[in-house]
Amino acid sequence: MNEKITFTLNGEPISVTTDSDRMLLWVLRTDLNLTGTKFGCGEGFCGACTVLVDNEAIRSCQTSLKDIKGKHVITIEGLSNNGALHPIQQAFVDHDALQCGFCTPGMILNAYSMIIKNPNPSMKDIIENMDDNLCRCGAHNRIVQAIQSAAKIMQGGK
Repeated sequence: MNEKITFTLNGEPISVTTDSDRMLLWVLRTDLNLTGTKFGCGEGFCGACTVLVDNEAIRSCQTSLKDIKGKHVITIEGLSNNGALHPIQQAFVDHDALQCGFCTPGMILNAYSMIIKNPNPSMKDIIENMDDNLCRCGAHNRIVQAIQSAAKIMQGGK
């Protein structure tokens, strides 16, 4: 059944009228042309579709539009500020923590959510938190290094 769903997307209020049971992933990609959120497995296992809902990393392929009503959603497109990369995005660049880039948006948003909850994560914390975001390119060590670096920068360190 079509319903008008209102939420905040990347800092801007938005309303979408569509089937409220549609998955957020398809609304973002198809209706709103925000293609940074990727379709990977479609079952919530790979993390390619990760977005933030009220700063919590969620799998948009498993989240219906009605579940985000009135909430704040951030996609990879909304993490940067006035064209400047967010520190975690810059850390991924600086540490060459991406190869093909397919998993990178989900990795970055999952890491961001973790750092918000745990500003000083240990290597063990990072590995455990990122375990459900899959990367076939093998950039895992550089991803961990990028997250460590970003956590320090986000705390105000260098």
